[in-house]
Amino acid sequence: MSSFKHLSVNQLVQMTESKPVQIVDIRDGNSFNNGHIDGAFNLNNENLAHFIGQADMDRPLVVVCYHGISSQNAAQYLCEQGFDDVYSLDGGFSAWHEANA
Repeated sequence: MSSFKHLSVNQLVQMTESKPVQIVDIRDGNSFNNGHIDGAFNLNNENLAHFIGQADMDRPLVVVCYHGISSQNAAQYLCEQGFDDVYSLDGGFSAWHEANA
């Protein structure tokens, strides 16, 4: 069974500049609407099955939460669903926002 990898904000920036990346944000909808990484999809329990059915399992998938804690469990779950290249963003949206403010 594959496992997710950790990714820093700088590594995410470099990755998005070199190849197409899927970004899922697992924060609540209100927080997502108040700000999110460009191109991110707000993943939640209601749209999870649809997302898995439509997503490209071979493209890198980055999971973002508030501070990089909850995203680790979600990233592992997505690995178990068949995604090949899954990352948890260290520091979460908080770190990304601070680096891009």
